[in-house]
Amino acid sequence: MHDTTLLHMIESDIAPAQQLLDLLREEAIALHGRDMPLLEDILAHKQSLVVLLDQQGRRRSEALVSLGLSPDRAGFEELARQSHLGPQLLEQLEILAGIMNECQLVNERNGHAILLQQSTTANQIRILQGGEAPTLYDARGATSPLAQHRALSQA
Repeated sequence: MHDTTLLHMIESDIAPAQQLLDLLREEAIALHGRDMPLLEDILAHKQSLVVLLDQQGRRRSEALVSLGLSPDRAGFEELARQSHLGPQLLEQLEILAGIMNECQLVNERNGHAILLQQSTTANQIRILQGGEAPTLYDARGATSPLAQHRALSQA
């Protein structure tokens, strides 16, 4: 009975996990285009999927613990050995794990894109405010006054 329940739990997580992966890929495109309204929509939907998947993961772990098994892959493998649904359990678990691993990779790439954009924006602001060290020379051979801080309205 528990093996059937766990199989259904895993199968029910595959669709939300795929939706999350699709959202993360869409987020990558929106990040490169700096489409803020789309990013806000993606974030809201992404958060709800993450919460749902987290809750389901906890339920699966609790179900394994209630059977006296460890709440990890080893617990699923032990259950699979004891169940006639073992091959299906492991197959569906592999599908879910593959999607979640891909989510993690895309999320890491998105994080790097965000860090790069933050760095670029900070550099642009520093240039506009005159925070760059003087590297240019005027006609008299003196350094230019770029080192003077100024308000963005004066840039």
